[in-house]
Amino acid sequence: MPIVHNTLKYTWIKIAPFIYFIGSIFVLILLWKFFSWKTNGDIPGPDAGLLAVQELFIDMSPFYSDPEDPNTQGILIMMWGSLLRVFTGFILGSLVAIPIGFLMGSSTLWMNIFNPIVQTLRPVSPLAWFPLGMIALKSASGATIFMIFITSLWPTLINTALGVSSLPADHKNVAKAFGFSTWKYLTKILIPYSLPYIITGLRLSIGVAWMVIVAGEMLSGGQGIGFFVWDSYNGGALEKVIMAIFLIGIAGLILDKVFNYLQKRFSFV
Repeated sequence: MPIVHNTLKYTWIKIAPFIYFIGSIFVLILLWKFFSWKTNGDIPGPDAGLLAVQELFIDMSPFYSDPEDPNTQGILIMMWGSLLRVFTGFILGSLVAIPIGFLMGSSTLWMNIFNPIVQTLRPVSPLAWFPLGMIALKSASGATIFMIFITSLWPTLINTALGVSSLPADHKNVAKAFGFSTWKYLTKILIPYSLPYIITGLRLSIGVAWMVIVAGEMLSGGQGIGFFVWDSYNGGALEKVIMAIFLIGIAGLILDKVFNYLQKRFSFV
């Protein structure tokens, strides 16, 4: 009996995440159905959503791209373009945020210099940065990347500073006792200790970047999944809007799972 019990327990542990996921999807569809009924069909129901899926993934190839008309693209091609812009802005933001976070966390002087700037700019709405990006870069796509760059800075910067500043004094004393060079101190003590904090910041930043891209592409027009949502809304195809929301959510979930894996992988302190 104990063997059977342990086998069932092990099996349940393996399949439980999948069952929970299916249950969540079922609840989401029920809520969708309810709101469609509540609005007397003004919000298209799951049946209309299935027709939109057929149109987006079967009737037209999701990888279709018209070289003569960049606005005529398959849904996955638009998603890919959005992801490229997200990662461009996110990586640029991370390259700025991590070094500044190390400076702020390791020095009271730099903390006093940068912290007022961070706290002043951090609450600014992402959309407020778009006009400045347009003026500076003369490009709608560049302005969108600039907007992602600015807004994805803050979670990584703040978490990096927190990780560096929370390094225990014992760790620093060990480095001094063994005569560690600056490079060895960074690579053997400071960075390994701060890494879980940094990855947490990166995880939050990629979520912010993925939220911002939709608004940015609505403003810039003619590109990406954000433009598809706005264009579908203007065309009265609300079922496509809903399916695009699902796709955006799924992509965000996948990104979060990747960074969650990295966070657990490096949470060794």
